[in-house]
Amino acid sequence: PTRVEPASFRDPGNQVFYAGSEVLRGLDPRAAEQWRALAATDFFPALLAEGKVCGTEPVDPSRVPAGVTWAAVLRHERIPFVSHPYEWSFSMVRDAALLHLEILRTALAAGFTTKDGSAYNLQWRGAAPVFIDVGSFEPLRDGEPWAGYRQFCQTLLYPLLLTAHLGLDFRPWLRAQVDGIEPEQMRRLFTGPRRLHRGVPTHVHLHGAMQARNARSSTTDVRAQLRAAGYTRELALATVRGVERLVRRLDRPPAASPWADYQRNCGYSGADRAAKERFVELALTTAGSPRLVLDLGANDGRYARIAACHADYVVAVEQDPDVVDTLYRTLRTEHDRRILPLVMDLADPSPGGGWRGVERAGFGARARADVVLALAVVHHLALGRNVPLPAVLDWLLDAVAPGGRLVVEFVHPDDPMARRLLDNKPDGLFPDYRREAFEALLTARCRVERRQDLPSGTRTLYQVAVGG
Repeated sequence: PTRVEPASFRDPGNQVFYAGSEVLRGLDPRAAEQWRALAATDFFPALLAEGKVCGTEPVDPSRVPAGVTWAAVLRHERIPFVSHPYEWSFSMVRDAALLHLEILRTALAAGFTTKDGSAYNLQWRGAAPVFIDVGSFEPLRDGEPWAGYRQFCQTLLYPLLLTAHLGLDFRPWLRAQVDGIEPEQMRRLFTGPRRLHRGVPTHVHLHGAMQARNARSSTTDVRAQLRAAGYTRELALATVRGVERLVRRLDRPPAASPWADYQRNCGYSGADRAAKERFVELALTTAGSPRLVLDLGANDGRYARIAACHADYVVAVEQDPDVVDTLYRTLRTEHDRRILPLVMDLADPSPGGGWRGVERAGFGARARADVVLALAVVHHLALGRNVPLPAVLDWLLDAVAPGGRLVVEFVHPDDPMARRLLDNKPDGLFPDYRREAFEALLTARCRVERRQDLPSGTRTLYQVAVGG
């Protein structure tokens, strides 16, 4: 069966859909002509070879759904796990922006441009960004502005300015508005001396003023004005290089975090840590060769790294953005392509967004893994966030693909970390938070394959099989 990508409706002549495990793109006659011109260039095959653009090749157009006729069909590589910009750390957004600008600069020099500038046109192979919107390339016309400039500002540049200059978390803004942060919202934040911060006068205040002035002008009118003013490819290139220099200068090193050195601060003894690592290693080994592993509550990525030795791909989810940014920077230095770190509050995971709530799939719709690691997570959700224990377990099991495994840790009520959480709660609020109750929930829902108490005696690990 063939399924249309829910986010692909905005360009009907250039539509992405799925046929089994394949990712296909149908092109109408105009888009097919542009594709042939793109494939004949020198720059595009080079980007493919360098892995900066997702793998793409033409296939037989008869592979499209019955009743739909396309002039050409492309097959793309399948990205291991689709993520959204509001799940990325600061450095991830910055690197995605730099890749987009590099690709645009290279395209402009060869007489092409990109008609979109959205952060959603980029995905990840581990710690390496990759451009996925091949349909965005089109031949450059005289006097043509960068059509994607507004999208680039609202979904990539403005988030960076918010965090680099003001120390604000950009993720709630991007999560709330699928089209990104509006210039008017930025202008209200950057007033007084703040309006002089690097990049703000041009890309916030001037951009907002120009946008307001041209609100009643058509795109054709704006293009005509630019042509009359002598706007050239060289000026477009200079603009992109200027934005690129700006993005390179925007930085915000990760702040110190109590979770940054989790291995020393989590309360584990050396014996506990060694036993836990052996348990996780054996669980991954007995799972065969898992395609995808989710490490929920990944902290510094210690267990994600163990999982990466056995799995094709690991998604390491952690709530603290500074911890994720530190992990990402390390993985980037190591040229890691198998671990994707993401920022997310597990008690408030990414919902569906955009048109009809499905244009950007929620985390629950994307999270179906062969192995799910939930180590030192249950007590944070149950005690820290007041989520009922049965609901915590049901949510974790929903993330496991049929026939997969869950590796979960239960922190007993008398453990120091659990006591710390309970000290801030009214007495008697969690009468069912007991190991016996947790085990009863497990055995009622799945098959427990292994159980091990850690040497400290206050934590228990379980390996369970989820029916398939």
